[in-house]
Amino acid sequence: MAHHAPRPPSARSATAARTTAAPRPCWSRFTTVITVLAGAAVLVTGGAGAARAEPSVAEIERQIDREWNALEPVIEQHNATRQALAAKRRQAAALTARIEPLRRQIDQAMSKVGGLAVRAYKGENASALNAMLANPSPATVVHQLELLDQFARRQQDDIRHVVGLRDQLSARKAPLDRLIAQLGQAERQLDAKRRQIDADIARLQKMRLKAYGDGGGTSLRPAPCPAVYPGGAAGRAVGFACAQIGKPYVWGAEGPNAYDCSGLTLAAWARAGVRLPHNAAQQRRATAPVSRNELRPGDLVFYYADLHHVGMYVGNGWLVHASRAGAPVKMKRVDDGPVHSYGRPG
Repeated sequence: MAHHAPRPPSARSATAARTTAAPRPCWSRFTTVITVLAGAAVLVTGGAGAARAEPSVAEIERQIDREWNALEPVIEQHNATRQALAAKRRQAAALTARIEPLRRQIDQAMSKVGGLAVRAYKGENASALNAMLANPSPATVVHQLELLDQFARRQQDDIRHVVGLRDQLSARKAPLDRLIAQLGQAERQLDAKRRQIDADIARLQKMRLKAYGDGGGTSLRPAPCPAVYPGGAAGRAVGFACAQIGKPYVWGAEGPNAYDCSGLTLAAWARAGVRLPHNAAQQRRATAPVSRNELRPGDLVFYYADLHHVGMYVGNGWLVHASRAGAPVKMKRVDDGPVHSYGRPG
């Protein structure tokens, strides 16, 4: 009986290599969410199956972080555009309110001029002139003519003055109208993304629920919040921020029942009488820079090169922030993320 020589190890390795699943391509933005939710536990290649473990909680958290860091700048830009549009519309309304009385004055002045023209056409002025010329007193006639001339000049001066003011205000309003049109277009474009943003947030939430069930997993308040009360305005701000722990993240929200990152810091400092814009990058520009060594409760901590995330320092190296959709307001370590800079409101 003929004996077949055993296959060399290299041949067996080559065969095994041919039956091994090809590496999965890199997940693209947001399609990862669908892949994780619907991903099969077994990859079939060439008739051979290879079991693949479900992603761990840590892997899902890392994936959510990557997806959220791509989405949060879009949300912060929406907040900034919405604020700019509201401010410009208020300016336009104020200018319009100033222009309307001038328009009424112009209408009244032009009505007087029109009335004079109508009476002249009907011959009333000619009759009045004949009556004055028939007056036996030449001095009276001259005086009445001078009064008529002065009246006409005043009317012309008044009209020129009012028209000049109207034109001045209209010139100021014209570029504002153009800017409002541009901002309105930008807001419409951002609003067109709203459905996509909501859908992406829903996918991330499903991922998180798959890993954590009802959204638990870690303590929301792992340390005293705040570590110490600084008193004054900062004390009111930090006390408010700590009291919001556990409330949900909703993008574009600034309380009282939900917040996004800049909405939380805005609401907290508003409690202390300090106004901040609803945008993390703009909040950075509106606050005084401080160093890490100078941090005290109430200061703001900004993250990422484009400043798309912000939280409030509460002492002893801890921060309160509205992190992302699906995660409630909670505490974290200041260094848990790429810190950009620090700012002090007030």
